[in-house]
Amino acid sequence: MSEPTPSLPSVPDTSGVRDIILDVFEESLQSQLSAVRRLRRRAGEPGTAAPTPTTGDKRRRRKSRSQVDYAYDILAEAAAPLHISALLAGIQARFGLAIDRESLVSSLSKRVARQDRFTRPARNTFALLP
Repeated sequence: MSEPTPSLPSVPDTSGVRDIILDVFEESLQSQLSAVRRLRRRAGEPGTAAPTPTTGDKRRRRKSRSQVDYAYDILAEAAAPLHISALLAGIQARFGLAIDRESLVSSLSKRVARQDRFTRPARNTFALLP
């Protein structure tokens, strides 16, 4: 009599995992290459052209604004101290942005501590420094 051969555990198909890992590496290397090319352009190394509409980075470069910048604009327009709720409502109405309350309070509180553009005349109320 022969003994039955033990069944081997099924080996999972790892081709999908392999493809994901390779995709991650590819994206990482493309990002690194892009960063090196940007640094070369900034350094003005020979053999590298400055970006132009036909040869360079075609993305529009726009200086992004911070939550603090939006709050500054609202406070400057109001020309008076505003409670955080009024600040958030003003940002929402003027810029169409929903900003996290705690995040804005934290950012403004740090600026108040550094005496950078803002003061806090009352709890959760902010104003511009004179």
